[in-house]
Amino acid sequence: MTAVFFELGKAVIGVAGLGGLGSNVAVAMTRMGPGRLVLADFDVVEEPNLNRQQYFLDQVGRHKVDACIENLRRIRPDVELVGHKVRLTAQNIPQVFAGCRVVAECFDRSDQKQMLVETVLTRMPEAVVVSVSGLAGYGRSNEIVTRRISRRHILVGDCVSGIGPGVPLTSARVGVAAYHQANAILEVLLDGTFGDLWDGCEGGAGI
Repeated sequence: MTAVFFELGKAVIGVAGLGGLGSNVAVAMTRMGPGRLVLADFDVVEEPNLNRQQYFLDQVGRHKVDACIENLRRIRPDVELVGHKVRLTAQNIPQVFAGCRVVAECFDRSDQKQMLVETVLTRMPEAVVVSVSGLAGYGRSNEIVTRRISRRHILVGDCVSGIGPGVPLTSARVGVAAYHQANAILEVLLDGTFGDLWDGCEGGAGI
């Protein structure tokens, strides 16, 4: 077990977006003690975020990067935390997440999700991307699953549930998906592999 966590302690992990998914992924990974966590988001904390994101009322109005780092340092001050207050684009993603073994895609919009996945797969040949498609609503926890789409792309979600009338984002289901992401990241880092090749669920609804 000591050797396992020694390997994890050398790992560099990227989190793209610090909303409901990203703030939860960041907490989970910090508790496991990676060597470095690279966090990127351009947004600020808003009061409606508090129903599913890892922030507090007194952090409303602050940049998510700053608030997230503050919270994570209370959990594990020994983890190196690098923050980028920037809107991620196809042009800057390779620089922001340079050296990351795994990048967690934690965006809301489907076009942003596709952009990040395509950028990591085409311009960061050493990195694995763990993305999400379909997690809106509540209940149906077992419908959120983790699949390997290709050697370097892991997909979490039910590939169906998008935001819409009567189908909001809730802390419970977002949390289920975020911890699927964290668990997949851990498996990639410690085992170097993840599950069997799976050729379904291409695209799917965004969150």
